[in-house]
Parts: sequence; structure tokens; C-alpha cells
Amino acid sequence: MGIVERTADLVAAHYVFPEQGDKIAAQLRAALAAGRYTEAGATGDVERLGALVTEDLQSVNDDKHLRLAFHADEVPEGQDAAARQMMERRSAESCGGVPRFELLEGGVAVLELAPIIFPLDLSADSLTAAMTLAAQARALVVDLRRNEGGDPYTVQYLCSYFFDQPTHINTQYWREGDSEEQSWTLPHVPGRKLGQQKPVYVLTSATTFSGAEELTYDLQQLGRAVVVGERTKGGAHPRNGWTVHPHLEATIPVGRSINPTSGTDWEATGVTPDIEVPAAQALERAHREALLRLAENR
Repeated sequence: MGIVERTADLVAAHYVFPEQGDKIAAQLRAALAAGRYTEAGATGDVERLGALVTEDLQSVNDDKHLRLAFHADEVPEGQDAAARQMMERRSAESCGGVPRFELLEGGVAVLELAPIIFPLDLSADSLTAAMTLAAQARALVVDLRRNEGGDPYTVQYLCSYFFDQPTHINTQYWREGDSEEQSWTLPHVPGRKLGQQKPVYVLTSATTFSGAEELTYDLQQLGRAVVVGERTKGGAHPRNGWTVHPHLEATIPVGRSINPTSGTDWEATGVTPDIEVPAAQALERAHREALLRLAENR
């Protein structure tokens, strides 16, 4: 079976919205029959093929998680094997997704999470150490401006450091089994908690995406953090990936988020900051806001 046919079959079988999945798959098959992908296929330009197919995949509803992703390095076969290979490499390059921790004037800590929020088996030690340090600060700024996504179970783990009581943070609807899975803060996390009283600010940019948006949205909707920066990219659908070529991965959303406060999510719209400023100015503004709030609370 060819790359496009296999991608179309996977979309029809797994896309979170079945009717749209059938429509998108039909469009891919029609484009294939019309010769849209012939030149890229004939020349072996799989990067171009991936770009063309991604354009068609997103033409129905602009779902940014739905794509035929090109990987310069050869990726293994298997569901999510390509993503796992990428995450292992990028985690090793970023100290488990915690590239920066800094203490600013006035006891305001800055914790940057980037390039993504990795699964716990790759990130738990780094996140626990960082959150234990952050718990000793007077206020915390979480910098997600360079964060492109992440694992929802790690988002749950992180949120557990910000609340004192069990808190419902999100619900995931899964197409498989037509089921819902509630996400609550965990009853125990290692190290020290920041707790529910200290000021928290989250920095965002137009790059902030997916799992990083979930962390932002969860904390914002629960009134636990002030979001400072730019409107985020707008991708709320958790995805799985299937290797369809040694350099191509079909990434397909298999679920959607339902926030218990808003009853919706940030798909397509992004997360709107509470304080909207250019991303480059967000840290300075959040630091100033934190110092003012700390002064008011003395």
C-alpha cells in the first residue's frame, strides 16, 4: 500500500471526529487519483510529499496536529515510534525539558520548560528538582514561550504541584471506546509543592502549542495563574503517530480536551493571555506584576 493510501486509511480509522475523518480521507484519495502527488512521488521527494499531504489534511478544519510529518533522520516502524525517538534525543539535549531555572530580584523564580513537556520517564527527575526549588521562591514564572507541546500525563504531574486539594484539571475524550478520562491532580508528588497561595505567571508566545497550551489553559481556567504574552498556536487534540515511510509519520488526533471550567478547549483559537504583550517583553512584564502583587500582600 502506498504512503497516501495508508495515511488516508489511518485518518478514517482513528481521527477523533469520524465524519470529518472520512471526508478528509476521501479528499486525499481524490487528490491522489488526480495526480497531485505524482511528481513528488516520482522524484522521491518525500519532504515535499509530506508538505502536500499535510496541506490537504488540514484543509477541512485546520487541525494543526493532523499532518504527514517529515523526519530528516530515519524513523523506526510502529505506533509513536518516531515521536519517541525524537523525544529521547531532545530530552537529552535539554535536561529533561528543563533548560533554565533562575531566581530574579524579589525572590521570583523563573522556570523554563522547553522544547516540549516530555513523558515522565524522561522528565520526572528534572521536573521534581525544579519544582522543589520553585517551592522555596516567593512567586513563580513558568516560561512556555519556546514550548511546542507535550504529554498530558506530565501536565497532570506538573499541575499537582500548584494545588493543595484534589482538583479536576481536564477531561480527555477518546474516539477509541467512545470514552472520557478525567484528569485530576495527583494525591502525592515527590519533593515540595508550590501550593495554592504563591503567585504564578505563565509566559506564552505564538509558538506555544499543544501540551504546553493545556498547562497554560488548565492553570488559567482554574484561576491559579496569570497568563502573560501572546495568543498561543491553538492545538488541543492529543495525537498518535504511525510510521508510513522511513522518513514520514502520519500524526492523527485521536481525542479532544474538555475543560471542566469552560466546557471547551483551545483548539484553533489558542489561549488568550490575561496580559497581552509581545513575547519578548513577557518576562519583564510578569516579573513586574509579581513584585507588585508581593508588595500588596505584605
